[in-house]
This record gives sequence, structure tokens and C-alpha cells, in this order.
Amino acid sequence: MASANVTDVLPLTWAAADFALSGGCSGDLCVARVWTQGALLAVIDGIGHGKEAYEAAACARAVLEAHCGEPLQELVRRCHEALRGTRGVVMSLVSFDAPAGSISWLGVGNVRVLLLRRGVPAPEELMLRPGVVGAQLPRLAPATLPAGPGDTLVFATDGIRNDFANRTSPVVEPGVLARGILANHCLESDDALVLVARIS
Repeated sequence: MASANVTDVLPLTWAAADFALSGGCSGDLCVARVWTQGALLAVIDGIGHGKEAYEAAACARAVLEAHCGEPLQELVRRCHEALRGTRGVVMSLVSFDAPAGSISWLGVGNVRVLLLRRGVPAPEELMLRPGVVGAQLPRLAPATLPAGPGDTLVFATDGIRNDFANRTSPVVEPGVLARGILANHCLESDDALVLVARIS
């Protein structure tokens, strides 16, 4: 589990918890890059598991970290070109625009993302589009929606059972929530990763 805090324009607290099927390298990786005007969060799932899945995911992570301030569509296209000839990945990305008080999100494949708001019982969920980054991209159309203090994002790869959404909470500390989802909903038949981020 890793976490980072920033107390500038965009205070953001995040935490991740993961499980590696092989007991070694995991093909499920995350990105959390924060700057004064915003942030990029992403979860990447290399197809399959093991060394080749990790290498594909690590390649995508390096691209995202190197170009984190670019629009989401461009980030996915850059990853797509870099990943040709690999197993490919699925991924979901969220960018924060602090001055605008909004997020944009985009998903290719099956990495789920929920947006939890304090006082709102039902989470909003990212609409995922089928495809594999590095092999076949769908039409890339990010959605933008308002986001502010107290809002929480929860990412989960397909190594987490879908019923995890019933156990999410916008008031539980991100590290506790990430570890709890992993402990209670990990399939243990694939790599798994949970990333939780909250605007404070």
C-alpha cells in the first residue's frame, strides 16, 4: 500500500492495495501524479498475469508518468503506440482540473471506477468501452463531471469481485478502504489492485 498527500491547490489523499497471483511482479499497476493545478490517476491491468503482463503495464505507466498533463485521449493513444507488439493492457484514467472543480474520466477495458459523493447513496460509475490498449482502441470520448472536497474515487481491476461496490464509503479513510476492498473481495485467481483517492 502506498499513499501521498498534497496540500496545495488540490489537496488529494490516495492509497493503493494490490495482490500478485504469482507472488512476484503484478501486472496491475497504478499512477498517481499530482501538481498544483490538478492530478492524473490511472489503473492499468496488463493482459493475463506474470512477467509479460507486468512489462506491458509498466510500459504504459512510464508513458502516463512522462506525459501526465496531456489530455486523456492523447495519453491513451500514446500508450497504444508504445504497447504494439506486447500483450497490451486495459486501463482507466481520471484527470482533475482543480481550478474548474471537475474531473474527466476515460476507460478502455474492464477497470471499474466509482465516484462516491458524501450524502449521495448511489455512486456514479465510469462507462467503460471494450478494447485493448496496444491492440484495438474504441472511440475515445472522455466524460467530464463536477468534483470537489469529500468526493472519492475507487478504481478496481478485474481481480476484484464486482460486489465490492456494495462496500464502498465516501467517509472511510482511503488506505482503510483500499485494504478492506482487497481483503474482502480479491478473487485470488488473478492479479488485483484497488486505488482509492479523495479530494479533501
